[in-house]
Amino acid sequence: MRHLLDTKTLDRQTAVGILDVAEDMADTQRREVKKLPTLRGKTVVNLFFEDSTRTRISFEAAAKRLSADVINFSAKGSSVSKGESLQDTAQTLQAMGADAVVIRHGASGAPRTLATSGWITAGVVNAGDGTHEHPTQALLDAFTIRKRRFGDASRGRGLDAIRVTIVGDILHSRVARSNVWLLTALGAEVTLVAPPTLIPQDVSDWPVRVDYDLDRAIAEGPDAVMMLRIQLERMRAAYFPTEREYARVWGLSRQRVAALPPDTMVLHPGPMNRGLEIAAEAADSERSTVLEQVTNGVSVRMAVLYLLLAGERDDEREDGR
Repeated sequence: MRHLLDTKTLDRQTAVGILDVAEDMADTQRREVKKLPTLRGKTVVNLFFEDSTRTRISFEAAAKRLSADVINFSAKGSSVSKGESLQDTAQTLQAMGADAVVIRHGASGAPRTLATSGWITAGVVNAGDGTHEHPTQALLDAFTIRKRRFGDASRGRGLDAIRVTIVGDILHSRVARSNVWLLTALGAEVTLVAPPTLIPQDVSDWPVRVDYDLDRAIAEGPDAVMMLRIQLERMRAAYFPTEREYARVWGLSRQRVAALPPDTMVLHPGPMNRGLEIAAEAADSERSTVLEQVTNGVSVRMAVLYLLLAGERDDEREDGR
């Protein structure tokens, strides 16, 4: 794997392979000594042009547990805030000897530009670009669903016939887009539920079903319900009457959680707006996977960095080259 820029271009075999390597990484994280020497001597740069806490820390933990050197680069207070271009920043990182660049950027397509521009030879991982994609979040979500459903028998499996309902701010969500492509590639059936104003204008080429009634979607008994954060910071207009009205019609309330089948899991990519898209009873219930997603995120990102920086080298050894 040279780069990880999206999930739309990931085929089933590749996706299952990443999840299986993440299983191996998760096994190592249950040991007393969690650190592996795999990426010793490699340099991973976290290049974040947008604020992030959990994603940046998760990538940092993943790189350090593989013994890589980590450089955290924040656009705020850097030369970027003085007008430095992405090209100049990339060439600076190239001069520093970066082996992998994990980039979060407000512009859709920025990671692909970085990966294909020739400015840098490092592997590029998209940690979220605009409203486009967030592939490692989708991978950790799929990993979490697979682990909850199949347990120790997860390896080698897709998510065939697993029904996933994604609820909330689809319009502004790169997490939703990445999940749609990845989950369907793995065989899951995906339903989107949101107010009409928060569904993208044209989803006719998306392999999903769209519903506007959360109670009806819950009555169908999905295997997993993924609640999305309402991204008020990206909204420049009124997409729903009031937050209270949104919570009443599209929020995962205590009553709606009680109406779900006993084995339905509840996911949320975080951070959560408690009382808006998800009630505290849902977020803190046994069916919630929120903390598992955080734990699994480190294993999945370890797998991605390993495959970018060490997997190719190992494959070459096996081929005798």
